Amino acid sequence: MGLCVPCLPLVSIGLPLQLLGCLPVSPYCRSHCFVLSTASETMYSESTMHPPKAYIRSSMLLLLAFATAFFPRILDTLGAPAAVNFLHFATVPLAFGWVIMQPSGQNRTQLASSKALLVGLGIFLATIAASALVNNAGVINVILEFILLAEPFMFLLALVWIPMAPQHLKRFQYWIFGFTVFHIALALAQWLLIEAGILRVSARLGLPQDNIQGVFYVSGGGHVVGASVSISYAIYYFISAKKAPTWLRFTVIFASMVQVLVAETKQVMFVCLVSAVLLVLVQLKDIRKTLQYVIIIGIVVFGFLWCVQNVEAFRGYNTWAKPELYGPEGEATVLKLSSIRIILSYHESFWHTLFGLGPGHTVGRLGGWMLERYGDLLKPFGATVHPVSQQTWDVVWGTRLGPRSSMFSPFFGWAGIWGDLGIAGLGAFLFMCGIVWTQFCADQFSKYLMINILLHGFIFTQMEEPGYMLYMAVLVGLRWHELRGMKIPQYSAPPQPPQYPVFPKLPPPPPPPIKTRRVSVSRSSTPR
Repeated sequence: MGLCVPCLPLVSIGLPLQLLGCLPVSPYCRSHCFVLSTASETMYSESTMHPPKAYIRSSMLLLLAFATAFFPRILDTLGAPAAVNFLHFATVPLAFGWVIMQPSGQNRTQLASSKALLVGLGIFLATIAASALVNNAGVINVILEFILLAEPFMFLLALVWIPMAPQHLKRFQYWIFGFTVFHIALALAQWLLIEAGILRVSARLGLPQDNIQGVFYVSGGGHVVGASVSISYAIYYFISAKKAPTWLRFTVIFASMVQVLVAETKQVMFVCLVSAVLLVLVQLKDIRKTLQYVIIIGIVVFGFLWCVQNVEAFRGYNTWAKPELYGPEGEATVLKLSSIRIILSYHESFWHTLFGLGPGHTVGRLGGWMLERYGDLLKPFGATVHPVSQQTWDVVWGTRLGPRSSMFSPFFGWAGIWGDLGIAGLGAFLFMCGIVWTQFCADQFSKYLMINILLHGFIFTQMEEPGYMLYMAVLVGLRWHELRGMKIPQYSAPPQPPQYPVFPKLPPPPPPPIKTRRVSVSRSSTPR
């Protein structure tokens, strides 16, 4: 391999090797010229195997932002200031802004999907601002409402925006594995300490099982959030970590199932089973595979129902098996729909139907808990409240079921989005969900997680729980990177040089005619 003629003047003027690698030269020159082949290898090593430090900083910045949303409850319980619960309101948008300013590692199609989600975020923010103008809500309400509902989309967009080489993806996965193992171990330790009478049971949480919350200790509904995180990661780890020891993958599943059982998170099991059924119905394309899924789900449901009737650890699931609670006039139905009736009683114009009663003014997480619990911190910034929230709480505390289970709570995600932002806000939120479903859910597991989230939105305010939602965004983003790495060859082999059109070779010219010399032979020399 030598130096081709076109490279002589370029090397002499000091042109960088990276630029030489982009020159439109013939394949022969690229493969036989030392300079151009070195340039191609340099470009590959810098873009794929060793990405710039900014990309490494971006992945670690996202990990830090995730930690500020995942651990604040346990830090608050250990004595940290209450403001630690608001730290993610700053870290997630800042990390998102930093990452979006960096070059993306996506192709044109993926970049178009990311830009569509970015446009969806802009539309959602405009809808929240319009709702605030219609209802005279505070600016702080707009900021908190937007971040609570939009930060999982922001985090997912940032996670898929950065190019991750295999070693950096694996490092990110190790951190998430460590966080989750700590969470599951902490939840099981809480269970053992409660059984031993060592850990004090919080009076405001009710039952001792409600205190088994892992890193979400102590928070209302934290046992449900903690169990949802654990079972979701157990499924992800079993699917994704195929090179991990089999005993470790089954241990993670077993530990998460124990947490679900001892915490008696009935709604988590309900959501998991219904999500599996809905996923099968959504994917009705291959009849043979659909029948396989139906048979597997049927066996699981039958086994679960048998355990509920015959195994002591599952007896708690019989608590709400009372048909009289769920009729049109049943106690559970009336309580669940009470918030909708109260919200409708305050609709006085078309603008309330379109834009709701204002961000943080009804039964979402912001209006139902945060503005009351952290009023001393938020009211100096102009936070506003609405009577709907207190009236709904009065209904909850005035019933038998209200304080006992979040399953029948009138405070739930979809009612909160509709009540705060109206039809326009609900449509903008569903638009972003649709983009994630079609463009970023890379496999069946990611769509299963999406169905889980949407179902939890009908039960409680889990769709606005930062730790849970960012965790789901992490799992979806990691699967996106993993499957993208399997499909794109440059993650495992250097890209081939572009094949430029080569003119067909001309047929070789005909050989020159052979000149023959005539030799005359005399007759006398001819033998007789």
